[in-house]
Amino acid sequence: MKHLGSQIIIGLLFAIICFSGVLNAQNNLESNKTLTVKQQSIVTIAALTAKGDLPNLKPALNSGLDAGLTINQIKEVLVHLYAYCGFPRSIRGLQTFMEVLEERKAKGINDVLGAEASPIQDERSKYDRGKENLEKLTGMPQTGPQTGYAAFAPIIEIFLKEHLFAAIFERDVLIFAERQLVTISVLSAIGGAEPMLRSHLNICLNVGLTPEQLQHFVNIIKSTLGKKEAKAAQKVLDEVLKNR
Repeated sequence: MKHLGSQIIIGLLFAIICFSGVLNAQNNLESNKTLTVKQQSIVTIAALTAKGDLPNLKPALNSGLDAGLTINQIKEVLVHLYAYCGFPRSIRGLQTFMEVLEERKAKGINDVLGAEASPIQDERSKYDRGKENLEKLTGMPQTGPQTGYAAFAPIIEIFLKEHLFAAIFERDVLIFAERQLVTISVLSAIGGAEPMLRSHLNICLNVGLTPEQLQHFVNIIKSTLGKKEAKAAQKVLDEVLKNR
């Protein structure tokens, strides 16, 4: 009887472990289909800032903090996007964020500051560091002669490597996937930048975002900005997924 009882217990434990494994697998599958609440907030904040919609940005910033984004993470989102839509939009976003933080502080809400960017120990030139980051993002070696706009205006290729992909992308307050969400949100908001949006959607897939999560991104653009912007983003996304 004792032996039978032990077998039953072992059987139950095995069933529980198997069931837990199935649940974990289902949870992982579901998590790959949608953006997290924090990621959704990053998309909304970036898109509204790029569009200059400050009245709607305020509640989005509040939602981002409530979702668990730190003050420094949101600041980093607002700083990052200036490379794609300019200082005026970025600074107005930061000023709006300052107002939100003051209002929350007056209500007794103490938001988490979060980590600062880690010091850069790499002694290589910014150009070489940016080149390496771009290779990681695209999954392609950055070798060979320059073509297109880089050949036409070589200085902008240097600025891109040294500043955008080194000085900005190597700041670890946000991971690559989060920075890509900021980037595609801005590009979708400003419009007329389909080649860049195409490139960055491909990079999104390279850094671990799934097709389903990118579809979720388009849905957020629709609810945040409107049908026009979502339709344009959807068209580019469809092209990217078709050609993968």
